[in-house]
Amino acid sequence: MTPPSAGEFNVFGEPLQPCGTDPVTGYFRDGSCRCGPTQTATHTVCAVVTREFLEQQRAAGNDLTTAMPSFGFPGLVPGDRWCVVAARWLQAYRAGAAAPVVLASTNRTTLELIPLEVLREHAVDVPGDISSLG
Repeated sequence: MTPPSAGEFNVFGEPLQPCGTDPVTGYFRDGSCRCGPTQTATHTVCAVVTREFLEQQRAAGNDLTTAMPSFGFPGLVPGDRWCVVAARWLQAYRAGAAAPVVLASTNRTTLELIPLEVLREHAVDVPGDISSLG
């Protein structure tokens, strides 16, 4: 079986790794921060949400804590891994409330909006080949 993220790559140019399945994340609710064949999905940053990030997002009008079952959204709690919209993560970063990022699971299309250096500041994973951090 081919993983749903096959053909999509992370910020290191390697195959995109799953982000989270408890709760199941991703625009397509398949656990991956993929964009899909049309590259229209923007939920590309695999974040480990924190209380501070969730509070900042709620204050900005993006409530990620309230469940919305009709959209398959359980509501998030600190520690959940979730594919967040790149522009929303950047908004939180600029407000001083950026959530940690799982780089291996963050879609490379994120780099169109957020520089890799900024993402690295908040990285919670290290690639297998650390020379790529150079």
